[in-house]
Formats: sequence, structure tokens, C-alpha cells
Amino acid sequence: MPKPVVPEEKRRRRRPTRSGTVLSERLIVDTALRLLREHGSTGLTARRLGLALDCDPSTLYRYFRGMDDLTLAIGDALIGRALHGWRPTDDWRADLREVGLRIHSAYVAHPQAAVVTANRVTGRANELAADEAVLDVLRGAGFPLPDTVRIYHAFVDQTLAFAALDAASLALPSAALRADEEMWRSTYARLSAATHPRIAEAAPLLATRMVTSAYPTALDMLLDSAAARLERLRDGQDGRHRGTRGHSRC
Repeated sequence: MPKPVVPEEKRRRRRPTRSGTVLSERLIVDTALRLLREHGSTGLTARRLGLALDCDPSTLYRYFRGMDDLTLAIGDALIGRALHGWRPTDDWRADLREVGLRIHSAYVAHPQAAVVTANRVTGRANELAADEAVLDVLRGAGFPLPDTVRIYHAFVDQTLAFAALDAASLALPSAALRADEEMWRSTYARLSAATHPRIAEAAPLLATRMVTSAYPTALDMLLDSAAARLERLRDGQDGRHRGTRGHSRC
């Protein structure tokens, strides 16, 4: 059975490391992000982290139950960075679009970390705050609860799926990434219209678009669908819709 994590107030009374550094959960997470960036997921070990922080690796277990617990903290930190400074407005669609783009950008800014965290559920403070914010925006817009949950599900999974996909590409060795991008010009652009007519006609556009993320386009399509659903509810003066308007903060 893993040892319990030492409460924060007791950690603060610990002596500094040999180099005089005072450990904290944030410092450990920031150092772990650096190691992931420099060495990839296989390079993040308790031993290497201890060396980087100039402390015994066992000290890390006063802050995290294990390396998996640290992984969850890293994912939650990325979400926290995404939402830092964000405030909702009266425009639900603009709010959701900004939240989605912020989360996607935060993950692809740390592709090695995104690869190991985008598919995880942390249950930590920043993730809970993000979930509460998205649900509140949808309920405040007037979506009934079932529609709110359905759209929330699609929004979150789409955002993280694209973050994982785009991060996985960025985490490739640079030569492999360049080779993949060049394929759209070296192979697809040279296919004959006689054998691949649709690819041949689309090749110039494919070469431009396929080396960029499709997430903004997919996000707009999702929001278009949600907006159309809301408009149908309003036009039909649905009883459920009227009933949720006064309880959008529940």
C-alpha cells in the first residue's frame, strides 16, 4: 500500500535540499515538465528528478504517492496554465471557443507532457474548475441538462483528442516530423489524376492544410452544431428549455 502524502503544512517545515532549494509541489511539477521536454516520457524517473532537484528521490514521495500521481499533477498543471486569466463573458460560444483553444495550446506547448497526460482524468483542482466552467457556460446559455452533458462530453473529448494527436506529432524527432509533412508535397501532390482524381485535385490544398492542426475547424463545427440545437430549442419554446433558464447556476 502506498504511503500517504504528507500534508502541505508539514512539507513547508522540511529543510531545504543540499543546494538550498525549498521543495514544493509546483517546483517538482515544473522540473518534471522540463525533463519531459528534454528527455521525453521515458526520461522522467524519480532518480532523474531527484538529481535535477538535488534531493534524494525518496523525498518526492512526501509530495506524490508515486510517479503516476505526479503525472496527474502535471496534467492538472497544464489545465491550470490554460485557464489562467480567463474570465467568462456573456457570449457562451466565444467563451467555449476560447477555453478550447487555450487548453489545446497549453498541451501542445508541452507535447511530451501532453502525450502522457491528455488521456488521464486527474480529479484535481484545475481540472474540476475547468469542468465546472464549461458546464456553467452551457447551462447559462440555456441548454437543458441532457444537452449540456452531451455537448460537454464532445467538447472535452474533442479538445483532448486533438491535443494528444497534435502533441504526438510535435513530440516526434524533428527529422520524422519533417518527413511526414513533406509527404503531402512529395507523394500526394504527384499522384496522377487518372488513378487518384480526388487526391490530385485537392493536393495543393492538402499540402497547405494537413501540416496544421484541424482543431480550430473541428471546434467551430462542434459549436455550430450546439448553436443550432439551442436555436431549435428557442424557436420551439420547449418547456424544458424555459424551465432551465432560471436554474442555470445549479
